[in-house]
Order: sequence, then structure tokens, then C-alpha cells
Amino acid sequence: MTLSNKVALVTGGGSGIGRASALALAADGAAIGVLGRTGDEVKRTADEIAASGGQAIALVADISVEQEMREAVDLLISRFGRLDIVVANAGINGVWAPIDDLKPDEWDKTIAVNLRGTYLTIHLTVPHLKADGGSIVVVSSINGTRTFTTPGATAYTATKAGQVAMVQQLALELARHGIRVNAVCPGEIETNIDTNTELRGEEETAIPVEWPEGQVPITGGAPGRSRDVAEVVVFLASDRSRHVTGSPIWVDGGQGLLR
Repeated sequence: MTLSNKVALVTGGGSGIGRASALALAADGAAIGVLGRTGDEVKRTADEIAASGGQAIALVADISVEQEMREAVDLLISRFGRLDIVVANAGINGVWAPIDDLKPDEWDKTIAVNLRGTYLTIHLTVPHLKADGGSIVVVSSINGTRTFTTPGATAYTATKAGQVAMVQQLALELARHGIRVNAVCPGEIETNIDTNTELRGEEETAIPVEWPEGQVPITGGAPGRSRDVAEVVVFLASDRSRHVTGSPIWVDGGQGLLR
């Protein structure tokens, strides 16, 4: 287990990619801070890690709220005494709508969760990572980095592009402290993120393209699984990727190339 004696914070750890990443990191030996807004979900993930012989703490916080995040990070440090790995995964799809229909408050909410939330996660954890170096993995998307055809997803794609820009900027800034910063950019993955998506006016923004065999070439059209992303997260968190920083890695089965 290459992550023994390491401590990881995983945001959005109660479901989907975050849950899969928390479980995979724990299986590789890391102690996990499982953070999310829904207490039942993060506790379930933490309990599953503990039942498998690992160490985990459930942390309830909204990543866009500074005080909640500050308290959660402090609680993690008080429990485990250090921090080595940060997986900034939590995010929302938000509202997808034509730009002249997308309301300012809808734009603001997506920006607050996806960009401010990523900023706060990194801002509050970097002081602890500087002690011994470490790895930050930001979960972005193919949207805004490889593809731009999702109907009405202007706010979402802006945040995902912004996350990759943050990764590349911070990879240089934090290199002197031995901190690596990378991004994973999933394509279509079986998660529950669609539950926080509101789609309006699709007929005004959709690009009329058909993929007779499905849009994920490597799987014959089927979406990827959360664990497909989690295994890349574990690689980026470990010393096996010690010379990789500032890199977006697309985990999309070739979907972004097709679209």
C-alpha cells in the first residue's frame, strides 16, 4: 500500500467520483477525511472505509462557505495531525440554459461552488501540505477543456476551464514546496451529478450531432465508472506520478475526441 501513513482530504466524498476516490485511496493505505454537504452520505463512506480496516473521518461542510471549510480542515488536522493529499472533487452542474436566459444568480451559484469552492479547498489546505509536500488533484471535466458542445453549459464550462487554469498556475507556484497539482477531466461517468442539473431551452443551444454507436468509443458507447476516475486519482496522489504536475488528464474513453 503505497499511501500508508498519508492523509487525504476528498471533497464531495459521499457519492460518485468522490466516494470512489476516497475508497480507492483508503485501499492504498491513506487515512481519509471524507467531506461533503450531506452528513449521511459522508458518514456512510467513512464507515465503509473503517469496516475495511482503514481510517476515516466524516466532515460536513459546504465547499463554498469559508468558515465551514476552515472548521472541517481544522478537524481533519486535529484527528490525523497532517495532510498530504487533497482531492478537490465537489461540484455541481448547475443550470444549463441559453446565455440570454441564464439568470445572474444561477451563474453565481455555479461559480461559487465550482470555482470558489475549489479555491477555498486549496487555500485552506496548502499551509498543511507545505510541511512535507504533497499532491492536489482537481476534478475538472472534458467540458470546457476538450469539448464545448454541451447545450447551455456556459457557466459550467467556464468553471471547468478555470479549474485547469488554476492547476497550471499553481503547479508552478507550489513546486518549490514539493506540492504537485494536477487535474482529472472525466467524460460521461455513471454518477448522480445529474440530480443537481437544470436544463432549459436545449433546443436553442444543442448541436445536432448523432453518434450511432454511442459517444464513448472505448466502451462501445457506455459511460465510464467512477472507479475509472478514482484509479487515476490514486496514481496522481502517489509517488508513482512524482514527475507529473500541471497536467490535465482526460478520463473519457475518447469521448472528447469524438465530440
